[in-house]
Amino acid sequence: MAAPRHGAFHPLTVAEVDRLTDDSVALTLRVPEELREDYRHAPGQHLTLRRTAPEGGTEVRRTYSICSPAPTADGPGPALLRVGVRLVEGGEFSTFAHKEIAAGDVLDVMVPAGRFVLDPATAPAAGHYAAIVGGSGITPVLSIAASLLAARPDARFCLVRSDRTAASTMFLEEVADLKDRYPSRFQLVTVLSREEQESGLPSGRLDEERLASLLPALLPVAEVTGWFLCGPYGLVQGAERALSTLGVARTRVHEEIFHVEDTTPAPVRTASSAAAAQGRVTARLDGRSGTWPVQDGESLLDAVLRNRADAPYACKGGVCGTCRAFVVSGEVRMDRNFALEAEETDAGFVLACQSHPVTEEVEIDFDR
Repeated sequence: MAAPRHGAFHPLTVAEVDRLTDDSVALTLRVPEELREDYRHAPGQHLTLRRTAPEGGTEVRRTYSICSPAPTADGPGPALLRVGVRLVEGGEFSTFAHKEIAAGDVLDVMVPAGRFVLDPATAPAAGHYAAIVGGSGITPVLSIAASLLAARPDARFCLVRSDRTAASTMFLEEVADLKDRYPSRFQLVTVLSREEQESGLPSGRLDEERLASLLPALLPVAEVTGWFLCGPYGLVQGAERALSTLGVARTRVHEEIFHVEDTTPAPVRTASSAAAAQGRVTARLDGRSGTWPVQDGESLLDAVLRNRADAPYACKGGVCGTCRAFVVSGEVRMDRNFALEAEETDAGFVLACQSHPVTEEVEIDFDR
């Protein structure tokens, strides 16, 4: 069976809209039988939802992680997919999801993407995994933990989650169900930053210093097979530094940023000479290649989109990783990168939405 086309959208019907908290909902999407293989996903992957605003016709895309367990390798593709949407102040799509989307509506949904994943089929039978999440960062980790614990009878999972208050905590029932189902293999630690709990840890932020002292008291840090960090930029970066302090190898740490504060890192890749004001990009997408000029100041993604409207993207902010591409030849610089891990950039992958040509000719491949 042919692989689903990279970045392809299909219309999916909303089966249910469940209110999780005052500012978050879960959307359940029905997948028709003929598309179920296209929407087969790994635990931790995400969906990009697309909407064209009626008033101005402007297209809006947003990426939301799949929280439902992944299908097994030998079973059918999913009949239903579930994503969590937290309301963002001023957020066009999240406001639309909270106020307008109802069961029976049809949404344009991209096929699953993302590399913040844990494949139970390749995980050690008795592997010990841990996650540190903040807010809506629970969404992909819920799928990862549920899929792993169901597929690997001896695997263990420790979830450290941070939320503002109990009332703002997403997927409370689903996480409690995991604890009930796997009492000896699923460890849950909850920290509330703005509310005291009757039992458990005192309130406060999970910053680098606190995590560095807390984690060794919770689990054997050196024995954890893989760490999954997901949530706001500050939490993820603090957790990464805490794990480094505790001697955890960077190769065992996986990250996904859900929200970036007003932080702009230095460019990921710089040239020895000034960047070219203009250039040409050759892009391969779904087996077809084309060459087009890159206008002054334009990203590689925007140059491709002027000629190939089906080029994959979602956030255009260097966060989701949907526009990941491999640099076949030439040199580019990235303005910012919150999606690719060091191993990926070292191997030659870039975010097309953040990349600009340094050499006159650049060739990228979206199909790698």
